[in-house]
Amino acid sequence: MSRTNFDTLLEAGCHFGHLKRKWNPAMAPYIFMEKNGIHIIDLHKTVVKIDEAAEALKNIAKSGRKILFVATKKQAKPVVAEKATSINMPYVIERWPGGMLTNFATIRKAVKKMANIDKLTADGTYANLSKREALQISRQRAKLEKNLGSVADLTRLPAALFVVDVLKEQIAVREANRLGIPVFGIVDTNSNPDNVDFVIPANDDANKSIEVILEACCEAIAEGIEERKAERVDTEAAGEEKAEAASARVEEEAAEEAETSAEE
Repeated sequence: MSRTNFDTLLEAGCHFGHLKRKWNPAMAPYIFMEKNGIHIIDLHKTVVKIDEAAEALKNIAKSGRKILFVATKKQAKPVVAEKATSINMPYVIERWPGGMLTNFATIRKAVKKMANIDKLTADGTYANLSKREALQISRQRAKLEKNLGSVADLTRLPAALFVVDVLKEQIAVREANRLGIPVFGIVDTNSNPDNVDFVIPANDDANKSIEVILEACCEAIAEGIEERKAERVDTEAAGEEKAEAASARVEEEAAEEAETSAEE
């Protein structure tokens, strides 16, 4: 059963593309028609593509790896922050830090710097600083939090990128392509789908369109996380059973040896 359907996507306005003069010819396979100078996206194909992307995202989450969500456009920020947080995944909704992926070690240093400021503040090291110095450090901490706070738990490169607007976030897409990190993206009619591994053809400007697609994908990720937890519990239970069986076998052998010794 599909995670979305034609009517839900239609109601959310996922079918509205851009003006014909702004289109990218590579999106032709996903365009149903032109109406009043605007391209209309084929939502039947969108339903299929959402299912394909959701299944792949579920498998990534099930493997225990992270998916980095990227959306710096105003209308997408709150939705992405909410959905990514609900499944404990990192996200970037402010300016994309150049080299976020290709120079990941430097980004990690900045995150550690933020943690170090917190540590020194907590232990009273900064207590004797002048007001000016304390204010400078406070501003530096706030800037780091704004730009990198949402990726503080990302200790290694993400297994995948989920991008809301691949044209606006083309730097992030390029970095992922360079490193061989798969890209999942909502791709509008003005964008190039060639650099996206899992294309979701849809309106990437309307808040409702972004929300309904993210809802389906994040639900799949949540399922993958839960399945991973269930498998871990089963593995632990199987290990305990094996240990109990081994212990019982040792006790049985010891009893047999004792019985044999008594007979002798």
